[in-house]
Amino acid sequence: MAEQQAHPNDSVSADANNGNAVRSNFIRQIIDKDLASGKHSSVHTRFPPEPNGFLHIGHAKSIVLNFGIAEDYQGQCNLRFDDTNPLKEKEDYIQSIQQDVNWLGYQWQGKPCYSSNYFDALHGFAIELIEKGLAYVDFSSQEAMREMRGNLTEPGTNSPYRDVDIDTNLAEFAKMTAGEYAEGHCCLRAKIDMSSPFMCLRDPVIYRIRFAHHHQTGDKWCVYPMYDFTHCISDALEGITHSLCTLEFQDNRRLYDWVLDNISINCHPQQIEFSRLNLQFTVMSKRKLNLLVEEGKVSGWDDPRMPTIAGLRRRGYTPASVREFCHRIGVTKMDNQVEMGMLEACIRDDLNDNAPRAMAVIDPVKLVIENYPEGQEEVVIAPNHPNSPEMGSRELPFTRELYIEREDFREEANKKFKRLVLGKEVRLRNAYVIKAERVEKDEQGNITTIYCHYDADTLGKDPADGRKVKGVIHWVSATRGVAAEFRLYDRLFQVPNPGAEDDFFATLNPDSLQVKQGYVEPGLAQALPEKAYQFERIGYFCADIDSPASDKPIFNRTVGLRDSWAKIEQQGQD
Repeated sequence: MAEQQAHPNDSVSADANNGNAVRSNFIRQIIDKDLASGKHSSVHTRFPPEPNGFLHIGHAKSIVLNFGIAEDYQGQCNLRFDDTNPLKEKEDYIQSIQQDVNWLGYQWQGKPCYSSNYFDALHGFAIELIEKGLAYVDFSSQEAMREMRGNLTEPGTNSPYRDVDIDTNLAEFAKMTAGEYAEGHCCLRAKIDMSSPFMCLRDPVIYRIRFAHHHQTGDKWCVYPMYDFTHCISDALEGITHSLCTLEFQDNRRLYDWVLDNISINCHPQQIEFSRLNLQFTVMSKRKLNLLVEEGKVSGWDDPRMPTIAGLRRRGYTPASVREFCHRIGVTKMDNQVEMGMLEACIRDDLNDNAPRAMAVIDPVKLVIENYPEGQEEVVIAPNHPNSPEMGSRELPFTRELYIEREDFREEANKKFKRLVLGKEVRLRNAYVIKAERVEKDEQGNITTIYCHYDADTLGKDPADGRKVKGVIHWVSATRGVAAEFRLYDRLFQVPNPGAEDDFFATLNPDSLQVKQGYVEPGLAQALPEKAYQFERIGYFCADIDSPASDKPIFNRTVGLRDSWAKIEQQGQD
């Protein structure tokens, strides 16, 4: 069942630090209790992404949670890169992650941290576990280790290397570290409990051999620690008080605590799990997102159809809308799927208040005002926002020849059609009342030109004889308008939960991108990338990052004026 609003056990309270409304949740209740009891005197969180891809909207939830809590409690939040797998990590990903965090409105304390900063300490703690008889080098094949691990109904069996003496294990680990063994030849495992009901405690691998150049440490290491061993120690070394992670790490909390309980370290952070974000009509697996990029199903990680933060930014989403979405969905321990319409509602609410209005025609048909003087041009004044006079106004060139939307004209129509009909009147937005007199068609019967007359006394006022003109349509000057490309983005997948399908590629929406050629008012010729506009009666758009280098401006549709998918889904249920 899709989540439509914040979980009912969330509550809203006033933040004592800044007076803003803050939504409480079970994590904040734990922190409040820890501070009140004196367990902690301050709050220190962290956001620890692996730099193996771009961040997506699920990571935005974690960013808003971790950095937001640090801000609200006047604490600290570290940005730490979990860089323990150099084969999949890139400097480009590191840069994009920092940009995304900053774009969302947050700043980490000091320089970014890296798990690789602690490789020397981690290696020392691994040796300590060996010296305590709590870790051993295993030469079993991966297949044999899988067999010995057991399953959810059967306990595991001990490795033949499990009871090798401490001195031998120290010597073998030193050989691993010195590069004397090939990749996959052996690994270092923690000695915990092969019969544990928690699979993560069945002697997990904590170090493996990997001959790979590391983007931070170069070629210093050929053994790299595993995530579950690294993460908890990194938290402790940084003095993290509350280590917030998603529910798939709930069982791993036992391993998190076991490692810290068995090494010589003073700090022991508390791991707290919350539900990850599952958003309908997209996938939230970084592996699957990478497949979309590698297979050319999208143009890249920042394709506006992708749920990545870079993709949302390029599509025209604002930091405020993403933060608001994260606040609305709340923080719970309940797995759920959030409706895409909820994210779209957040950007509509933001842009409805803040986006200036403009006029664009994406499927143009020419309109000629026959009684308007040839060669004449005048300036009409249009407000930049109908409800915000402080946003000012703009000047629009009005000419004898215009472009209007093809769908805004019909030769015949019933009374419900409030746009231009042959023999009837309509108002041009911010300009005159016109009446359609005749049309011109091509050999295929398509209308190429609409000929009209205008009432010269109706600029900014109703007709003098009292007749009522209800319809209003937008327009762009045919001689002064600017040719533009419009990229109409829609949902990337056709089904609500594509990740559950055997072949998620088969559920891709073939109409997720349509490209149209039309016109915009001249003031948008140099529109800045990511600058949002409401194209009147069409939707919300922003200039693409490629627009400045193009021979004509390129506009991406952020979202329509209304939720058309809600109507489609409702029809499917009827």
